[in-house]
Amino acid sequence: MARTTPRQAQLVLDLPIERRSGYGSNDVQALVGITYRQLDHWARTELAAPSIQGARGSGTQRIYSFEDIVRLRVIKRLLDTGVGLERIRAALDELHRQGRTLSDVTLASDGRTVYAMDDDRQLLDLLKAGQAVFAIALEPLIDELRGEVSVLPTVEGTTNGAPHRTDLRDLRAV
Repeated sequence: MARTTPRQAQLVLDLPIERRSGYGSNDVQALVGITYRQLDHWARTELAAPSIQGARGSGTQRIYSFEDIVRLRVIKRLLDTGVGLERIRAALDELHRQGRTLSDVTLASDGRTVYAMDDDRQLLDLLKAGQAVFAIALEPLIDELRGEVSVLPTVEGTTNGAPHRTDLRDLRAV
């Protein structure tokens, strides 16, 4: 039985390194509207690490893809609504756990939690492990009602002096 040395067991392939172009840290921070410290912290904690090239010591530059910039902008916007970094991380991790990407959903926030609406108009609370939340989009509902009401005959009536609430005729002006 021949004995192999570690050097004999290694397979070395001389393959070309894949080259991808992207965007440098200075341009990214200016574009997203964040400081270098924020960008550096988010990269080091892997909240938003560059996917093309990470920092490899002094003198190397992080290179971000377009998708990375989208993630950074989403993080910045969520911060602007008052959501803390740990909640943002939890929400983005939940999206990833569900196999969704930022381009698959519309995000909304009330400053405390982060919601995701998918193409099926399902609204999920990302901070409660994707628990569904009931929501009604009013603009499409009003547009739908406008069409349905337009074919109905109108009926004249009098009011009884009670406080007036919005009726369907008032929605035509909306």
